[in-house]
Amino acid sequence: MNQPFASHLFEAYFIALGVLLGGSLIGGLAAFLTGQPLMTEIARFSSSIRIWAIIAAIGGTFDTVYSFERGLLNGETKDIFKQFLLILTAMGGAQTGALLINWLTQEHV
Repeated sequence: MNQPFASHLFEAYFIALGVLLGGSLIGGLAAFLTGQPLMTEIARFSSSIRIWAIIAAIGGTFDTVYSFERGLLNGETKDIFKQFLLILTAMGGAQTGALLINWLTQEHV
């Protein structure tokens, strides 16, 4: 299926946001059930799964590496630029999720 690139950017942002929020909150629930401090564990999960949210949002690492290789070796700079924007958007979604978790838990205070 050939979607416009702008929709891929929105998908990457919200997938990273959802993975980070969902993983942190469900992990916090598991921590609560095992007797760990809830808010502290949610904040810890948020910082530890940030990279996995980015990887999940860009669809794995092999496609990205292949696109970079194709861009560098075949001179297709458009692919490099698109992958860079996709990674940057996924990082923005993960950062937004981490900010929301920090505001929710107030662990930085």
